[in-house]
Amino acid sequence: HLQEFVTVLVRDPRTQKEDSWHSYVDYEIFIHTNSMCFTRKTSCVRRRFREFVWLRQRLQSNAVLIQLPELPSKTPFFNMNNPHHVDHRRQGLQEFLEKILQDTLLLSDSRLHLFLQTQLSPEDIEACVSGQTKYSVADAIHKFASLNRRFPIEDEERKKGKNDADSDSESSSSGLGPSDDSISCGCKASPASEES
Repeated sequence: HLQEFVTVLVRDPRTQKEDSWHSYVDYEIFIHTNSMCFTRKTSCVRRRFREFVWLRQRLQSNAVLIQLPELPSKTPFFNMNNPHHVDHRRQGLQEFLEKILQDTLLLSDSRLHLFLQTQLSPEDIEACVSGQTKYSVADAIHKFASLNRRFPIEDEERKKGKNDADSDSESSSSGLGPSDDSISCGCKASPASEES
């Protein structure tokens, strides 16, 4: 019987412009696994620190008895132009995910899989997990892998007047830049073209 493994890498930090005043760093999460727990055996998504914070809160509220690993501390002096700061955070995020992926109870939380293997926003992940979307968790992961981009916001959602969430996901997707390119070329591990 083959030994099950899950390799998770947090890599390729990039600065993304949110608007003319705000930028943030996001990181590529690369998963390679033969574990039955995962819908996709390899995947690549980009996430920012704030989304990791959200994930940890949600996992903790579901698994009250588990002591979740800590995220790298949110220091007020974090400087995204300082490669040491960025790399320290990247390492901390990777260690956080490595520890989480060793816990079978946490692995049963669909939010974790949507976080790791789709580009859905936290709002959309919540909607999907609670059955408010036409697509299931597995659909989302399969569809994401072929599209390499965020889900189009469903028309039903628009009609329901979910304007607040809408505008939110719009801004977060535009923050990703050309999502197809950045994600797919990240997966092939081609050298990043822009020297930042």
